[in-house]
Amino acid sequence: MIRIIACGHIKEKWLKDGIGEYLKRIRGYEKTEIIEVEDEKTPDSNSDAQNEKIKETEGQKLLKQIRPQDHVILLDLAGREMDSVALADYMTRLNTYGKSSVVFVIGGSLGVSEGLIARADCRWKLSPNTFPHQLCRLIVLEQIYRAFRIRHNEPYHK
Repeated sequence: MIRIIACGHIKEKWLKDGIGEYLKRIRGYEKTEIIEVEDEKTPDSNSDAQNEKIKETEGQKLLKQIRPQDHVILLDLAGREMDSVALADYMTRLNTYGKSSVVFVIGGSLGVSEGLIARADCRWKLSPNTFPHQLCRLIVLEQIYRAFRIRHNEPYHK
């Protein structure tokens, strides 16, 4: 079972369509679901302390969705980079060692809380580039799908 736990709701139709397409493709390999938690308002006028409080509040909401048995892969700019083959290998190792519940966590626009970092089994830096957290959901799903194609020795555009 793969779960994506994400902060915020997707509003754009084109993004919803892309996410739906990759969910459909992934579900041919593994049961997959997305859980959304409400994000906090983040005015530009916030102080650093207010932004930290927002990250903590969002982090608590995300942590409530994580079960003790979940293997947590946290998207984090300070995480390790993995290309598609490395992600496929990582997911294969998880299956080999009996980790049947894998959770990808996508924080809010301000980043992730210390509590989420502490709970993570793996911190994954999706890219050296910065993406809106809503777009990250689509990219993560594409990479999960690509990982399944690689694991099953099936062709996929490079």
